[in-house]
Amino acid sequence: MTHEFLIAFGLTVLAGLATGIGGLIAVIKKNPGDRFMASSLGFSAGVMLYVSLVEILPEGITHLSDSYGERGGNWWGLAGFFGGIALIAVIDRLVPTAINPHESMSGDTPELQARRMKMMKMGTLTALAIGIHNFPEGFATFISALDDPVLALPIVVAIAVHNIPEGIAVGVPMREATGSRWKGFGWSTLSGLAEPAGALIGYLLLLPFLGPTAMGFAFAAVAGIMVFISMDELLPTAVATGRHHHAIYGLIAGMGVMAVSLVLFL
Repeated sequence: MTHEFLIAFGLTVLAGLATGIGGLIAVIKKNPGDRFMASSLGFSAGVMLYVSLVEILPEGITHLSDSYGERGGNWWGLAGFFGGIALIAVIDRLVPTAINPHESMSGDTPELQARRMKMMKMGTLTALAIGIHNFPEGFATFISALDDPVLALPIVVAIAVHNIPEGIAVGVPMREATGSRWKGFGWSTLSGLAEPAGALIGYLLLLPFLGPTAMGFAFAAVAGIMVFISMDELLPTAVATGRHHHAIYGLIAGMGVMAVSLVLFL
C-alpha cells in the first residue's frame, strides 16, 4: 500500500507544481510594458472565466444533481455559484487598501503605490481562488492515481497542462505588486501546492465525509469566486493600462489555451 500511495502522491505533486511553470513564464520577461501587462492580465481573466464556466460550475452541478436530481442540482448549483460571488465580494470589501506590499517601495510615487496595492490584493485573491480550486482537484487526482496509476496518467498530464495558465494568472499580479520576479514565481508555485495538500488532507481526514453534495457546493462557489475576480479585478486592470485591444486579445488567448488543455486528453 505504501508503494501505491507514494506513486499517487508523487503524480499529484507533479500536476500541482505545474503552476510554477506558469509562474516562470509570467515573470521571465525582465521589464514588462503596458502591452505585456494588458495581454497577461487579459490572458489570466480568460483562463479563469473559461475554466469556471465550462469546467468547474458544470462539475459542481453534476455532483449536486446526484443528490437533488437534475432540476434541483441546477438550482443549487446556481445558488452555490452566486453565493461564491457574494462571499468574495464581501471579502474584497474587507481587504484593507492601504497596505504597503514591500518595504523597499517607500520611495514610489503615490500612483505607483496604489497600482502595486491593487495588484497585491488581486494576486492574493487569485491565488486563494486557484488554491481552493486545486484542493479538491488534487484530492480527485490522488484518488484516481491510487486506484490505477496508468489510467490516471492522462488525467495528471491534462491537469498539469491547464495548471500552467493558472500559474500565470497568479504570477503576473504578484510580480507587479512586490516588484520581485522570484516572489511572483513563488506565489504561483505555492498556489499549486494546494493539490498535494488536498490529496493528503482528503486521504487522512475528509474521505469519509466528502459526498457529492459538499463537493458540488465547493465547485460551484469556486466558479463564482473566480468569475468575480476576473470581472472585478483582472479585466479592469488590464484595460486601465491603455491597451484595450491587447487585453481582449489576451482574454481570447487565455480561453483558447484553457479550452485546448481541457479537451486534450478526453
